[in-house]
Amino acid sequence: MQIPTLASLAAEGKTPEILFWVGCAGSFDQRAQKITRAFAYILQKAGISFAILGKEELCTGDPVRRAGNEFLFQMMAYQNIQILNGYNIKKIVTACPHCFNILKNEYPPLGGRYEVIHHSVFLNQLIEDGKIKIRENRSLNGGAVTYHDSCYLGRANKIYEAPRKLIEALKAELREMKHCRSRGLCCGAGGAQMFKEEEKGITRINFERTKEALETGAKTIAAACPFCNTMLTDGVKHAEKENEIVVKDVAELIAENLVEDDER
Repeated sequence: MQIPTLASLAAEGKTPEILFWVGCAGSFDQRAQKITRAFAYILQKAGISFAILGKEELCTGDPVRRAGNEFLFQMMAYQNIQILNGYNIKKIVTACPHCFNILKNEYPPLGGRYEVIHHSVFLNQLIEDGKIKIRENRSLNGGAVTYHDSCYLGRANKIYEAPRKLIEALKAELREMKHCRSRGLCCGAGGAQMFKEEEKGITRINFERTKEALETGAKTIAAACPFCNTMLTDGVKHAEKENEIVVKDVAELIAENLVEDDER
C-alpha cells in the first residue's frame, strides 16, 4: 500500500500530519490486518498525510500491565515514549481501544504526552469535513447493524456516539443490544484475558455477548476493536451462524461504502 514509515519521512526532512499506531493485533493477526488495511485505505483516499512506525513500533504494554507486570510495562512504555518523542510526535490515531486508552491516559505520567484519537472519532471528522463521502447504494448485509461497545472505548473513555454516527452515515438501521453504552457487556478479551487459560464456568463471556447480538436480528455485528472482533467472530462460529452473520469493524464498513473518485 506504499505507506511510509516515520524513519523514511524523517530522512527526507518531512513530518506527517498523524502517526497511525497499528498495534499488535493490527500488525500480526490476519483478521485484524484487514481492519488496518481498511483504515489506511480510507486515510489515503482522504488525502491524509500519515505514517507508521513499522518495525520501531513495540507493544504499548497494556496486556502486561493488566496482567500485573508493572516493571515490564514501564520498560515497554519508556521505549515507545523515547521513540515517539524522538520523532516529535504530536498526534496519534489508532484502531485499537486498548492502545488508545493506554497511550491517552497512562503514558502522560511517564512523559508521553500526545493527542490520541480513536479511529471511529477520526473517521467521523473526515465525514463531517467532507474529506470522504459514503455511497448511496450501500452493500450492507441485510441493512440492519448492531454495535458492540468496547470496554476501553465505552465505559473507560465515554466514546459512545462516534461509532454509532458512522453506522448512521451508512444509512443503516441500528439495533441496540440488551446491554449497550454504559451498560455494555465485555467481549471477554479485556484485561489480558485474551492471553489467559480459561477458568471454570458455565459459559464463555463472548458466547453470551454474541447471543445478545444475534437476538437483535441484525445480520451485521459492528465493532471498533480488534479484540472484540475476534471474540464476537468466535461467538458467531460457536452459534453456527457464520454463513448468515458478518462481524466487521466500523472502518471496514466505511471503506466498503466509500464514494470513489470516478463516482464523484
